[in-house]
Amino acid sequence: MPIIKSAKKRVKTSKKATVRNSRVKKTLRSALKTFTRSTTPKNHSAAQSALDKAAKKGLLHKNKVARKKRQLAVAAKKAGSKPAAAPKKAAPAKKAPVKKAAAKKAPAKKK
Repeated sequence: MPIIKSAKKRVKTSKKATVRNSRVKKTLRSALKTFTRSTTPKNHSAAQSALDKAAKKGLLHKNKVARKKRQLAVAAKKAGSKPAAAPKKAAPAKKAPVKKAAAKKAPAKKK
């Protein structure tokens, strides 16, 4: 058991991180297994989302995640299921800038 205060804190934080990491890993594995069982667009997007979350948490390297996502896309294409495309947001119409009316200054009063 650590004696130093900072070492005690590291033990606590590492336990928390271990729990969080195991939860993320479990959801990632289940999402990938679900996708391999049935390659539907919904499962494809869920697997990609799980991979992105694992990369964001620092569990997997970003290049490994990119490679895995590409493999998922190839498998989905081979199975003939197209990924559900996110609806594109329409660009907001640009409005002409409103010109403010120039405020007229009252002439200075003579003393």
